[in-house]
Amino acid sequence: MLALRLARGAHPLVLLRRLLVAAASAGVGFLLLCALTHALAHPGDSAASLLRLSWCAIPLAATVQFAVAVARTDPGTRPRTGLSAIGLGPGRMALLSASSTAVAGTLGSAVALLLFLHLRGDLTGLPLDGAAAELLAAEQPLPFAATLTLLTLAPLGATAAAALALRPREDDPAPDARPAPPSAPGGLPWGCTLTAVGLAVGTYAAHTDGGASVQLPGELDSNPVGVLVGWALTAVGLAIAGPALTHFCGRLLQTFRPSAVRLLAGRVLMAESHRIGRPLGVVCAVASAVIAAWTLAGEGPRPFGPLTGLGAALVIACTSATLLIAAVDVRRTRTETMGELRGLGAPAGSLRLAAALRVAALLLVFAPLTWAVATLAAAPLTG
Repeated sequence: MLALRLARGAHPLVLLRRLLVAAASAGVGFLLLCALTHALAHPGDSAASLLRLSWCAIPLAATVQFAVAVARTDPGTRPRTGLSAIGLGPGRMALLSASSTAVAGTLGSAVALLLFLHLRGDLTGLPLDGAAAELLAAEQPLPFAATLTLLTLAPLGATAAAALALRPREDDPAPDARPAPPSAPGGLPWGCTLTAVGLAVGTYAAHTDGGASVQLPGELDSNPVGVLVGWALTAVGLAIAGPALTHFCGRLLQTFRPSAVRLLAGRVLMAESHRIGRPLGVVCAVASAVIAAWTLAGEGPRPFGPLTGLGAALVIACTSATLLIAAVDVRRTRTETMGELRGLGAPAGSLRLAAALRVAALLLVFAPLTWAVATLAAAPLTG
């Protein structure tokens, strides 16, 4: 009940974020139900149905990441000094944030179920002149247990991830404490290793069937499962290496006799590499996958199917929104510091120039990396 009261009295932008989490959960739930109907319509082709279900793990992971980012920046459930006296300590506030995530995810799954049943004609007859009847196996009854299990994946995954990410730790600073000075994050060797292994697995899987190449866009069940595994490993590797690469961008800005503006820009990137590095690495992975898919699409008019387009749009939207939320949260935490700099006489133009330098440094490192990963992933798959 407390979580519902906080949601009702939240700021409109906070409510908008939670509604976006619900929308992402609805999209994932709809994709999972579509994979279920494919299994119902093709009982003898379990391998293809399992592969379709496996492809849904990518938008599911993007939705969980987005839900965690929203929970981290929820001002209504952020620990504050003095709330522990009334039983609202860090642990209790983390549970409240997880409860808000569960409410948003459950709402999205309910919307997905209603939309799915409406398109199947189970509520008010077949809409759209029955165009979606064959795609959603309208003639087959839905198994209750399987439907309920699939619809709970997104809410449970997002809730568990939010509770795990926001759990109180002994080394957490006080709510009003200043951030610790930067130390270089690890993970770069593991990230590079996983990225290389993912590219190798995708290349090997593309040529296991007599040297056949992968053609995208196309049917998901026509592509080897190793391609999915390879791209997943590549994405995880880039996400792990993201904080270290962001820290390197800060170091890069401070080389060769840096000015005060370059020094400020580099120190901010180094200090916030843990917050924006991982979402930036995930966006890098998604962008490389989009470039690779565009390269493999060829010149012929072979459009994406509706479910493939929905999944791709969901992944791109969730990862981009996660990075945007992380950037806004970093700017919020730096408001006091920037105010002190202005009080000391720092011109506003210098602060804007420092922000532009941070963006330029990130593009200088991550843009070539994205293009290189996309090229290496697409080159052997073109046959």
